[in-house]
Amino acid sequence: LERPLEHTVKAIALMHDRDFHLLLLRGDHTLNEVKAEKMTGLAPFRFATEAEIVEHLGCPPGYIGPVGASDRVRVVADRSVAAMSDFICGANAEGFHLSGVNWGRDLPEPAVADLRNVVDGDPSPDGKGSLSLARGIEVGHIFKLRTKYSEAMKAVYLDEAGATRPMEMGCYGIGATRIVAAAIEQNNDARGITFPAPIAPFQVCLVPIGYRKSDAVRAAADTLYDALRAAGIDALMDDRDERPGVLFADMDLLGIPFRAVLSDRGLAAGTVEIKARRDAEPGHVPFDGVVLHLAECLRAV
Repeated sequence: LERPLEHTVKAIALMHDRDFHLLLLRGDHTLNEVKAEKMTGLAPFRFATEAEIVEHLGCPPGYIGPVGASDRVRVVADRSVAAMSDFICGANAEGFHLSGVNWGRDLPEPAVADLRNVVDGDPSPDGKGSLSLARGIEVGHIFKLRTKYSEAMKAVYLDEAGATRPMEMGCYGIGATRIVAAAIEQNNDARGITFPAPIAPFQVCLVPIGYRKSDAVRAAADTLYDALRAAGIDALMDDRDERPGVLFADMDLLGIPFRAVLSDRGLAAGTVEIKARRDAEPGHVPFDGVVLHLAECLRAV
């Protein structure tokens, strides 16, 4: 007969010094080791070895449970387990489990503690809603330093009674490199980075096709580069002697917000190809209007 995981109780065997502890969690929950370590008489702890489990419970891992555990075993149940009835747990006999287990009848009432990681949908601490799990990115930090450094530096103050006491210290800040990493993690696609304009390494990349082979392309690229810089637009000139596909792929990888492509064909038509990093297709802008067009685009992002 199959039963859902939430009807089962799993046992986790831990050791503190020579003391054996059996922590009980619902089958679909996971242990929060930080919470466990804060329990009285359990810090520091380690997971019990197979030999220690056999010594205290008489069976190998996989079938252990709280029913019939000796007085040498300290049993602690998570709050969710303490509220369960008719649950399934290990029988302390290889190949067997018990069903229909109840507190007070089949085993003593346990010590109770908050042991598990929260899950999506758990009641919020204030009881006014439910928890929703979402990924977060750490871009700053706050540390409570207490008196570790003030005592070393003899940074003290006089309290109301005139006694000398060390200052309580703390620090906080935002990491520039963390911001970059967070921005990349949130802004990317299959081709590479899609930097937000305010933190992109450059605002525009110029990609002159045949810069080292065409006098017209080289002259136009140099002129446009100088004009962009004069307008306060931070531009990167990719004048490498590479195939267009390589140049385009590398610029996409870097994630610069706008790309301007100059070629003999485009210049013959009097245009420059402009493509925003996130756009699927490029557009074409008259050569004389490129600086104004890019300035307007950058103001809009």
